[in-house]
Amino acid sequence: MSELKYEAPKSVDAAVALLAAGDDSARIFAGGTDLLVQMREEMIAPTLLVDIKNITETRSVTIGADDIRIGAAVTGAELGEHAELKALWPGVVEAVELIGSAQVQGRATVGGNLCNASPAADSVPALTAANARVSIAGPDGVRDVPVEEFSSGPGQTVLAAGEFVVSLVLPRPAAGSGDAYLRFIPRTEMDIAVVGAGAALSLNDDGTCAAVRLALGAVAPTARLVAAASEIMVGNKLDDAMLAALAAAASDTCSPIDDKRGTVEFRTKVAGVLARRATTIAWQRAEKN
Repeated sequence: MSELKYEAPKSVDAAVALLAAGDDSARIFAGGTDLLVQMREEMIAPTLLVDIKNITETRSVTIGADDIRIGAAVTGAELGEHAELKALWPGVVEAVELIGSAQVQGRATVGGNLCNASPAADSVPALTAANARVSIAGPDGVRDVPVEEFSSGPGQTVLAAGEFVVSLVLPRPAAGSGDAYLRFIPRTEMDIAVVGAGAALSLNDDGTCAAVRLALGAVAPTARLVAAASEIMVGNKLDDAMLAALAAAASDTCSPIDDKRGTVEFRTKVAGVLARRATTIAWQRAEKN
């Protein structure tokens, strides 16, 4: 059994240096709610844990004039208590607050949920709909990647050797904007999404849709944008015909699997239903903003 080392750097550069000097088994330690389970079950055997919670950039929420930065090690509980962020991006916070139990929320981080690269991750469709970017630090500097491009497959990401996620960057929403996230689970709480849907949109002064992004989770190897949403919605007002077309487009975007939690047919149908409902909630919120 290899010796396990623990480091807690206080800067991004120091964390990168540790990761770059380590081997491929080195792991970032933020909340640890999945990492420690994987270690206990002997799914992974890291030789180095790099704790990023002492790095200011990973532990803060910064709301600027143009964008919002959420540190990768900010917990779900902390986001749920951030009134200003909840007012700006309620759907994103709703999604993060669905991760685990109240106890898990005190440790689990938004960055960890993203980096696990689960097709059913709740935060990813909401962040994708919000047009969020992932700020990644590594030996070659800092780079930004759209959230929808971060996961390359189940359990796989675009992170290269020596890189880690520092923060997630969301645009500051314009007036007349709203977002929402919904999921279907077999139980009432603490379950994994069978289907998830995130919607974010903005309205013109005349009440028509100015822009929209709709994303689905748990219906493909990675979260998927519903590309047809803009064509269906932009320039139009909310009505049953639009929502029916949107639901059909969402279902057409799916390529799910059959498993004990849901069949292909069921997931495809539910994706359309949740897309319609999430979009309606986002629209109603936009009308109030």
